[in-house]
Amino acid sequence: MKWLEASTENCPVQRTLDVVGEKWTLLILRDAVNGVRRFDDFHRHIGLSEAVLSDRLRKLVSAGVLKAVPYREPGTRSRNEYRLTRKGWDLWPVLMALGQWGETHALGAGGPVLDVRHTGCDAPVRVVVECSADHSALTPGEVTARPGPGARPRS
Repeated sequence: MKWLEASTENCPVQRTLDVVGEKWTLLILRDAVNGVRRFDDFHRHIGLSEAVLSDRLRKLVSAGVLKAVPYREPGTRSRNEYRLTRKGWDLWPVLMALGQWGETHALGAGGPVLDVRHTGCDAPVRVVVECSADHSALTPGEVTARPGPGARPRS
């Protein structure tokens, strides 16, 4: 079976985009990875409406990407902090890859707003595609893609 003959009904990219494939959702995740936890901080930093932010946070919690953890400051009502789950942290390489692409192809004047470096040696961090046999930094020409075991013919 060739790729164009395979159904994309169970495509992991499509299913991932169902959860995180919206601009505001990715910006919320970017901020969560960088330590933002509270609704007001997301709202102020990203600049989206409270209604859209509430909706996106609710969807990310429902999908298990974030967890809502109650907190209460003295003299105020109980509110939630939003913390990445393991499932949420597994999106970190995706966010890093988007940032890397943006630095190469869509960078504004003045350079990147975030400089991500390895704590151990202070070298810049980059995302690469590797094979599971420890061959590093593959290019698209070094990869063969074919329908996987879950592929079904298009109907």
